[in-house]
Amino acid sequence: MSIQAQVKWIDDLQFVARAGKGPAVVMDTSESGGGAGPMELMLMGAAGCTAMDVITILKKKRLNVTGFKINISGDRAEDYPRRFTDITIEYVVFGTDLKPEGLRQAIDLSEKKYCGAMASLNARISHTFRIEAPE
Repeated sequence: MSIQAQVKWIDDLQFVARAGKGPAVVMDTSESGGGAGPMELMLMGAAGCTAMDVITILKKKRLNVTGFKINISGDRAEDYPRRFTDITIEYVVFGTDLKPEGLRQAIDLSEKKYCGAMASLNARISHTFRIEAPE
């Protein structure tokens, strides 16, 4: 399976990226505020990948999930290429009658088996989760 994307220079360090026929994404430096930086997009991609896996697994388990979000942060090396060295993910699930073990299993399946974005990163990845009342 091949994925194709294009990145087009706009001005200064601003670019517009598009994969296939999907929507365009503006990339820029975080200082300019014109768009997300490439490293920020990597974190968002990893979070989006595992989020889709976890929600799919929780739905298959027929759990009463009413809301879901991921908080993600990454520490970068001081020296170039300044890769991510550590990534921390917090999964926050809203719902009723949710069991921690079911959520833990869904997260482990995503992180260790299904999420290609996370498997592509060369960083230590740790996670926590919490269950909240419905929003």
